[in-house]
Amino acid sequence: MAENLIEIRDLAVEFVSGSCVQRVVDGVSFDIRKGETLALVGESGSGKSVTAHSILRLLPYAVARHPSGTIRYAGEDLLSLNERRLRGIRGNRIAMVFQEPMTSLNPLHSVGKQIVEVLALHKGLSGEPARRRALELLELVGLSDPGKRLGAYPHELSGGQRQRVMIAMALANEPELLIADEPTTALDVTVQLKILDLLKDLQARLGMSLLLISHDLNLVRRIAHRVCVMQRGCVVEQASCEQLFQAPQHAYTRELLAAEPQGAPREVPPAAPLLEVEDLRVWFPIRKGVLRRTVDQVKAVDGIDFSLPRGQTLGIVGESGSGKSTLGLAILRLLASRGAIRFQGQALQDMTQQEVRPLRRQMQVVFQDPYGSLSPRMSVGQIVGEGLAIHRIGDEAERERAIVEALVEVGLDPQARHRYPHEFSGGQRQRIAIARALVLKPALILLDEPTSALDRTVQRQVVELLRDLQAKYDLTYLFISHDLAVVRALSHQLLVMKQGRVVEQGPAEAIFAAPQHPYTRQLLEAAFVAPATAASSR
Repeated sequence: MAENLIEIRDLAVEFVSGSCVQRVVDGVSFDIRKGETLALVGESGSGKSVTAHSILRLLPYAVARHPSGTIRYAGEDLLSLNERRLRGIRGNRIAMVFQEPMTSLNPLHSVGKQIVEVLALHKGLSGEPARRRALELLELVGLSDPGKRLGAYPHELSGGQRQRVMIAMALANEPELLIADEPTTALDVTVQLKILDLLKDLQARLGMSLLLISHDLNLVRRIAHRVCVMQRGCVVEQASCEQLFQAPQHAYTRELLAAEPQGAPREVPPAAPLLEVEDLRVWFPIRKGVLRRTVDQVKAVDGIDFSLPRGQTLGIVGESGSGKSTLGLAILRLLASRGAIRFQGQALQDMTQQEVRPLRRQMQVVFQDPYGSLSPRMSVGQIVGEGLAIHRIGDEAERERAIVEALVEVGLDPQARHRYPHEFSGGQRQRIAIARALVLKPALILLDEPTSALDRTVQRQVVELLRDLQAKYDLTYLFISHDLAVVRALSHQLLVMKQGRVVEQGPAEAIFAAPQHPYTRQLLEAAFVAPATAASSR
């Protein structure tokens, strides 16, 4: 039995607002052993991150408190340490990698400067020794051309590269424990796999412990030695990874394991094409010099062809930067493009924006982040009814009836129309976004990563909702995603993009069963490959 590095006993966390006290973590106890990976899993709001942040006392203690519990490290209770002693541990012996590296990294400072700052604070390094150590760390995390990256700013790096920088900063002081809070949520499946492999390799080489916080059980299965399942602030089950996946004991654990989007899209009879795209191109000029002459082109979308019958779903997959979202925006005429776009038999390409506007009620969009795409200043009723007002559909009473009907269709209480987006969960906000699109009775809906920010159980509910709505209203979907499990559950056709071009397309099930292109096989292996058992590293 490995020695415990961290021992958490009867931990409770409360948030206090005036006379209102909300207990978000209640009686949590578990150990993190030296050299192991422990995963904390559960849905949003289960208390995973609050528990992990308590280890380093990163909660907003103006409103947070610990009515009970201890967190012992090296014989000391971290909850009772003074701030000076805690600073010596925080970022030094225990480090953290956050979910969104773009908001965790300072946009005003280069990557090198931010790593050197950590080294100066904890190791007293500066000048050339600090620069050499920063270079070593970027090499350690596998960042390409590390010498060049030292001078780069966060916005110049991809999501995966930024996450590697965050890991390098966390490893700067060779911590005994690395806390990784949803470190791959916003990343493509292939990048997720690389970050996972990197964490496993670093753990083996450095002998550190890893606390992984995630709602993605496929990810957990690949890397964890033990798993703690949290629900409503409590640990409902903890076991070895192998035991938990083979024989889960708690009903909630079984629900999580069964939450993978399942089933297939409904069969539809042959129909005429609703949308036809031919040789579609979106090129962005690269201009240099005083006169800003065009010296090259970024071919974001380069020669795309497809035909989508009414009532079907076209899944568009590929890594970030492959051109998926650009393609979708070009089809809706929200980006300038070249090539032919025919919608309901009408050629959109030569229409002015004024001529396209009447067709927009037939072409709606649901974005990735419902919190960002819903106005916080508008009530749900105003958000859902905005399109009706813009297109001058019905009088006030008729619009109110349409709003109520749309909310009922997506499984929300009609009384919700009087509330505001911040009062809803992520899954509920996405239902509001779907209702906003649905209220206009469109023929085509562009779904741009609509489930990527949601828990697996909520993803499954949204997938089932989309299938039901498609069957009821004969909707046609363009479904953009890097989550291939969700794509498989919804798509009739599949279009695989890489660097602006289509590398493979055809019936979705045929491609999932027998992918022809190496890149497609790489995507599928990253998403569905059997877990590399953590047992091998135990």
